[in-house]
Amino acid sequence: MIKNMVRGLAALSLVLTPFAVPATVQAAPAVPSAAEVLALVDALELVRVADESRTGYTRDKFKHWNAGLDLKDGCNTRAEVLLDEAAEAPAVATGCKLSGGSWSSYYDGQVVNDPAKLDIDHMVPLAEAWDSGASAWTPARREAYANDQDAAASLVAVTARSNRSKSDQDPAQWMPPLPDAHCRYVGEWTATKLRWGLTADQAEADALKVYAETCETTVVHYTPAK
Repeated sequence: MIKNMVRGLAALSLVLTPFAVPATVQAAPAVPSAAEVLALVDALELVRVADESRTGYTRDKFKHWNAGLDLKDGCNTRAEVLLDEAAEAPAVATGCKLSGGSWSSYYDGQVVNDPAKLDIDHMVPLAEAWDSGASAWTPARREAYANDQDAAASLVAVTARSNRSKSDQDPAQWMPPLPDAHCRYVGEWTATKLRWGLTADQAEADALKVYAETCETTVVHYTPAK
């Protein structure tokens, strides 16, 4: 699928480079409306550092999974992501019930042959999104965020174990158990924060700097959400 190719190209384009994390809160530069391709050092300068607050958060404030991109296929967002990311396509029965197929969970390097054993992870978890800006959004924008299939990094099929280990933690608290996944993960986290105009707290920004320094040069691809 074209979208599957986009996901693959986005993953291959992530290469890490050292950067400086802002020491103080500062206004973020204006984010352009067109697609952006930036070195990580430049991308991180666009992420505003600010305190976070979880006041008022509940998971049901982000409606998911909705009817997905194709309203005629009978599949919700979760199923559409599974279909897009499958290395080997699953069988699709009535009601978009999936069986068989094969997926590679990049967080832990596991190959999974049962869609029931996969979770669709929000790259930046819903609670973290709320903490860093989504609390001020409309319900419709939060729904769009929770079902975002228009960016390769936003939603990813991974093992249920790795997703539940991550929970709502940011990179200061959790990173994928597979060391080879760290560079891709840091790049995709940054891309998602920029796409949705989300902030980072100081501990998160500091952690991103530490991980970036252990990687090679990175390019971050993102398109600001409408």
